[in-house]
Amino acid sequence: MILEEILEKYTAGKRDFTDLNLFEANLSGINLSGANLSGVNLSLANLSGANLTNANLSRAKLNIAKLNGAHLEGSNLSEADLNVANLVLVDLKRAKLIRAKLIRAELIRANLSEANLTGADLNGATLTEATLRKTNLSGANLRGATLKKANLSGANLVEANLQGVDLSGACLEGADLRSAELRQTNLTGANLKGADLSGANLRWALMSGANLRSANLSEAKLSGADLSRSNLSNANLLDASLVHADLSSCYLLEADWIGADLTGAILTGAKIYGVSRLGIKTEGMTCDWVDLSVYADKSKVYSFKSGEIKHFFHQSLPAVKIVIDAPLDRASYYALAAVYYEIGKQYQDNVRPPSIEVSSRKTTISFSMDSDCQLFATAYMAIVPFYDSLKTQENIVKMMNQLKLLLKEGTLERKEIKNIKKLSKLLDRGISQEKNNNVAKIFTQIGKSINFFHIPTKMQLINSSSARINVYHHPTFGKPALHFSGKKSTADDETVSQKQEINWLPQATVVEFIKGFHYL
Repeated sequence: MILEEILEKYTAGKRDFTDLNLFEANLSGINLSGANLSGVNLSLANLSGANLTNANLSRAKLNIAKLNGAHLEGSNLSEADLNVANLVLVDLKRAKLIRAKLIRAELIRANLSEANLTGADLNGATLTEATLRKTNLSGANLRGATLKKANLSGANLVEANLQGVDLSGACLEGADLRSAELRQTNLTGANLKGADLSGANLRWALMSGANLRSANLSEAKLSGADLSRSNLSNANLLDASLVHADLSSCYLLEADWIGADLTGAILTGAKIYGVSRLGIKTEGMTCDWVDLSVYADKSKVYSFKSGEIKHFFHQSLPAVKIVIDAPLDRASYYALAAVYYEIGKQYQDNVRPPSIEVSSRKTTISFSMDSDCQLFATAYMAIVPFYDSLKTQENIVKMMNQLKLLLKEGTLERKEIKNIKKLSKLLDRGISQEKNNNVAKIFTQIGKSINFFHIPTKMQLINSSSARINVYHHPTFGKPALHFSGKKSTADDETVSQKQEINWLPQATVVEFIKGFHYL
């Protein structure tokens, strides 16, 4: 069918032109909007400036075709072959290119906003300054492609292959890059603000000067990556791998990197105000100085002397451990979840959801936190569900009173005084909140008939230096034959009270524990 026939039939209202052979045809400027060209062979054809809006070109052959300046908005190019095609300045807004082949295609300044390129093959394609806003590229192959200064804001790149791609100066703000392959990718100066890169592979990526504010990089692989001068303020780096990464002069203001591995990383000149210095691995880290100032203006610079890095950055998080002398059963689990949910709602600053380990004999409930100074307040609230709570809380208050006495004596160092004052302030707030909200009475309705909460307990506190201190240990803990039934009669209370002894800790032991607190 020659061109004149196609145009004549199209003008007459015909739209079905499937499986035609238009190899090397000159269709420049043609109007075939809405036409069905499925399976048509248009390889080497000239379609520059053509109007193919909403056309069906699925499975069409367009290899090495000229489509520069063509209008393909809303068209269907799913499973089409566009290898080495000229698509410069083409309009592909909202087009369907599912599993399309665009190997080494030229898409310079093309508009692919909201297009669907799921599973498409763009290996080696050139998309310099292309617009791909909210484009779906999930599972697409972009290996070796050029997307320099491209706009991919809000794009879906989940599990996409971007290995070795040039994304320098590109905008990926709010893009979804979960589990994407980004090895050796060039993201120099790119805007990734608010992007989701959780689980992404960014090994040896070039990210110098990139904007990663509020980005999610949890569990991302960033080994050997160049993040120098990048902005990671408020970023989520939980459990990220930053082994031998270059973080020199980067902004990490209030970033969260608990569990991150910074083994062998470079951190000289980094701005780390509001960043936890706990729970990270720093073996072999290189760091001459860091900026601790609020506004990253070097008004508070901390320089390291030999061997100080390990002391400055600690790997262990403070924790409260409650051990119950019995395994956790299903009813107890649901009741425990309910009470800690209520406690967490009212004391979210002090009590986070715990981790629970259950063996055939014991149940261990662990509460981790960012600051040593939260230990007493967390312990005071965490024990609330258990029969031993009053005795345990009494011991916590006695420990605090021991430390307050030392404040009056004036024999402590400045950092110890600050830590004790903060410890006391948080504990007092927790005690006050408990009295006002009466969580213990709320729990009585949930757990009074569950034996698990009447089983003997012991409590241990662990500070950021990994030092441990025992707060309470029930006299019958580890002696199941002596466990009381949990039926709370007055006689039972009196019997148990006689058996329970307050574990009194020497003042020197408590002070030594406080000296191990991490201090900023």
